[in-house]
This record gives sequence, structure tokens and C-alpha cells, in this order.
Amino acid sequence: MRLLLVEDDPVLGDGLATGLSQAGFTVDWMQDGAQGEAALAAEDFDCMVLDLGLPRLDGLTLLRRARSTGNQVPVLILTARDATADKIAGLDGGADDYLVKPVDLDELAARIRALTRRAHGRATPVLEHGALRLDPAAHRLTRNGEEIPLSSREFAILHHLLANAGRVVTRAQLEQALYGWQTEVDSNAVEVHIHHLRKKLGSEVIRTLRGVGYLVSK
Repeated sequence: MRLLLVEDDPVLGDGLATGLSQAGFTVDWMQDGAQGEAALAAEDFDCMVLDLGLPRLDGLTLLRRARSTGNQVPVLILTARDATADKIAGLDGGADDYLVKPVDLDELAARIRALTRRAHGRATPVLEHGALRLDPAAHRLTRNGEEIPLSSREFAILHHLLANAGRVVTRAQLEQALYGWQTEVDSNAVEVHIHHLRKKLGSEVIRTLRGVGYLVSK
């Protein structure tokens, strides 16, 4: 799951980026509003965590501009502004959630998962496919109740495929979801992870549509 974090405080931004990465998210961190706007225009993200008091372009303006262009990325405002008027302005400006700093990292991660879940039209947090049961919060996959160990990349790929069950997902889309701008990606990295997943889950779960992408049937 790929996140855009727009936060100008270097200490807080580094802590959030590190903590959210450890929670299983792929994080691209921008330190001003103009960088955040450029990132939104260049890439697709599963969620944006947005500060309001940003240099070059304030967070509320960034949000309103994004919504005016039709960008529907789920947005969680994370700010020190705790006045009711600021919360109303943020939510009416297009935000989906609003948190006041300081924030508990586990709560932030849970709210991000809830926002992305609703964006995919799902009410329940756990993804199920036949005997498979994937719990993003616990970072756990089971089959008939027995846990199947996965690497972080394998878990992220399976999560993305199950969340898009019934739709073809291209290799480029998987790379975009799994790797931030600072990460070098081997040309066959996705294929290697898919191969390992098939060894653990069986060849019937993930289908390859040659020249198109990968599919988990509904």
C-alpha cells in the first residue's frame, strides 16, 4: 500500500515515514505542499497523509486543488490545528479524516487502513479468498486457520491482488504500489515474488495473463 506523506517537520516526518514503513506501508515523503502536489500529479497513491501548515503551498490549498481536478485519493489531515473551524474547513475541503498531533502511530495506521478499505468498497478489514484469510492489521495470512509465513513484499503483493480481486493488475501497478521513488527495482522483482507466493499458496491462486498482468479471481 503506497502512501504520500506531506509533512515539513524533518523530525516528525522522518519518524512517521519510518514508523509507517515498519507497519507495512510504502511511503513517499514530501516536505512542502508544492512537492506534494507534483507527486499527486505524477503517481497514484492509496492514501495521502497531509499536514496543513506547509511551506510553498499550504495543505488546504493542495487538497482543494487535488479535488478540483478529480483526484479521489483518500486524504487524512494530520495537523497541530485543533480548532473546530479548522477541522470543518479540512473535512469540507475534501479530507476523509482529521487527526490532531501528536498522534499514536498505531491509530494512524488503523485509520489509513480504514480509509483505503472504504475506498475499495470493503466494509470488513480481513480479505478472504477461498480458504485464505489475510489480515492487514496483524500482517498475517492463514489458510484453514494455519499461518503461512510471507515476506513483507510477498504480503504486500498478495494484499494488493486480493484487494483488487476480479481485476487484472499489471506489473507496473504492482511496482508502483510496492516501491517508493527512493527504491531501485530489479526488472524481475515482481515475478520473483509471484513465484515464491505460488510455491507457498499453489499455482491456482494467482493467474498470469501473459503480456497483461496478474489476476486473482473473485
